[in-house]
Amino acid sequence: MRVGIGHDSHRLEAGRPLILGGVRIDHPRGLVGHSDADVVLHALTDALLGAAGMGDIGDAFPDTDPAYRGCDSKVFIRDTLARLNRAGWRIVNVDVTIFAQEPKLGPVKDRMRRQVADLLGLDAAYVNIKAKTGEGVGTIGRAEVIACQAVALITGLTP
Repeated sequence: MRVGIGHDSHRLEAGRPLILGGVRIDHPRGLVGHSDADVVLHALTDALLGAAGMGDIGDAFPDTDPAYRGCDSKVFIRDTLARLNRAGWRIVNVDVTIFAQEPKLGPVKDRMRRQVADLLGLDAAYVNIKAKTGEGVGTIGRAEVIACQAVALITGLTP
């Protein structure tokens, strides 16, 4: 068994779509990035790649590659899952913490959890999504940024 941790953060900007965990959330500001800037799927991609010893999201999907401009981050998860499968790894569970002052994520956590579980081919019982505010402190507390940390446990498949 191996564990990986991932982190990502993006700034918020008016007029952009807000997508977290593959779920579009109604909010006047969205995250800015080369792709769709889904910090949940980016942190999760990093956690999975890290657990398997396969580098990080920047190695696998560089922001210098125009193919990833505006890319749906589900592509990163699907490709990473295929890489893990080819190498003989299986995901056991994932745990995600989103840091956002706004919007309030309680009402959409379950939708994100089900979406991530579907993407990973897991029962939703093996996916956990938590949301924390910045309590008014720093860039997260001033609602300038949304960040995410993810932890993934993987296991090798037996022949």
